[in-house]
Amino acid sequence: MRASGVLLPVSSLASRYGIGCFSKEAYQFVDFLKKNGQSYWQILPLGQTSYGDSPYQSFSTFAGNPYFISLETLVSKGLIKKKDCDACDFGSNPAEIDYGRMYRARYRILKKAFEQFYEIKDADYAAFLSFKEKEAVWLLDYALFMALKDSFKGKSWTEWPDDIRLRKPEALKEYKEKLKKEILFYEYLQYEFYSQWEELKSYANERGIQIIGDIPIYVALDSSDAWAEPELFQFDQDRRPSAVAGCPPDAFSETGQLWGNPLYDWSYHKKTKYAWWVRRVRACYKMYDVIRIDHFRGFDEYYSIPAEDKTAEFGTWEKGPGIGLFDALKKSLGTLNVIVEDLGFITDSVRELVRRVGFPNMKVLEFAFDARDSSGPKDYLPYNYDKNCVVYTGTHDNETLYGWLDSIPKADYGMIEKYIGRKITDKKEMVTEIIRLAQSSTADLCVIPMQDYLFLDNSARMNEPSTIGKNWRWRLLADQLTPQAGLLMKNMAKTYGRIPASSSGR
Repeated sequence: MRASGVLLPVSSLASRYGIGCFSKEAYQFVDFLKKNGQSYWQILPLGQTSYGDSPYQSFSTFAGNPYFISLETLVSKGLIKKKDCDACDFGSNPAEIDYGRMYRARYRILKKAFEQFYEIKDADYAAFLSFKEKEAVWLLDYALFMALKDSFKGKSWTEWPDDIRLRKPEALKEYKEKLKKEILFYEYLQYEFYSQWEELKSYANERGIQIIGDIPIYVALDSSDAWAEPELFQFDQDRRPSAVAGCPPDAFSETGQLWGNPLYDWSYHKKTKYAWWVRRVRACYKMYDVIRIDHFRGFDEYYSIPAEDKTAEFGTWEKGPGIGLFDALKKSLGTLNVIVEDLGFITDSVRELVRRVGFPNMKVLEFAFDARDSSGPKDYLPYNYDKNCVVYTGTHDNETLYGWLDSIPKADYGMIEKYIGRKITDKKEMVTEIIRLAQSSTADLCVIPMQDYLFLDNSARMNEPSTIGKNWRWRLLADQLTPQAGLLMKNMAKTYGRIPASSSGR
């Protein structure tokens, strides 16, 4: 069934108190999508971000980000006062997240809420204890990990004293007792996060909006996963990485990209019938309706860089788990609703794996128009699509369409005009026509970043890969979800057969 959706990170919502969250603005955005003929809301990973604020580097693959907890909901529960929230400094620019200020302010408020929650121990507390028991397989390790990080002033677990770094039983027992209340605080945050998210997701699903979530292929080195389950990764006997993840040198980077994530010990995973991956993906399906798997290429072959290297120049390609992982997932979980991120340099063996798993892959129109490449048909041009794919104008890693049109060579712009069949001098009109190319394509699903419907320039760009300090900050302003933007998305969806039956008559 043809459908369309919008890409907008939760963090980019126009909520109060410094960052988009599970507040009334999230519910209003769901209503906006439904009203304007959309069927999907695609978001970025909801995991708890670490240093650098990237949603692709999380302290846990299972834990949610406490930033997304709605403070207004805590006020309505009587756990904090509105005046306490209003008195905090979350930053002065409503169009941009100030992570430093927000971190300090949010955690002060969340600790107040926890103290009240712990003191009154009302009916909600029984639900909290039930949540703790149900999620114990990851929750206690995560909460202990975060409490330990606080006690060691934020240091990575790789720099902790050896007794607790190596998880000696006597050290674990000692710290669990010593940090008992701090552990409970982090467990409470997860309870509140999941309670609020489940309510929002149910609201969306009831209105015909499905959530597309994003699962990074790798976990961060500084994560509870790496600390608590070292056997999952390529670590040496001292629990230090022997090799790390990245990308080789290419036209965009002379020395490649050194991501630094620990690599999986795929032979161990295979022996366990991929039990950890089954657990991970099962948890994702509790949170999302569809999963987009980031860096799908790594399941076919992954780039392995010696851990001591300072650049990614001297890595080697190693075989990944291939179809065996996905057979195990299907056997345990049944039919999987997955989108594969197969962007970048793709080999024939990756294409074959995509074909064998049968999941839709991604097409990005910003990659389609390169006048320098005259080697033949391009995968990203709409006339080459089949139905089993998802088309985007761009992703969170791309420029906005409006900004991209400013940056591309004249020859590339001319190539777009040739494809469309006429000269277009007005940039807003060109943005509209590129959205039309996506919506009119044969792809079963079309997802457009919200910035493109709003004709925003690169000041609204979400992420510029291989840069730090300015990413993941963009936010909607409260008045930007205009009827005009909604009408554009609705008319496109209706014209090209992507509107749900329940919306087609209105």
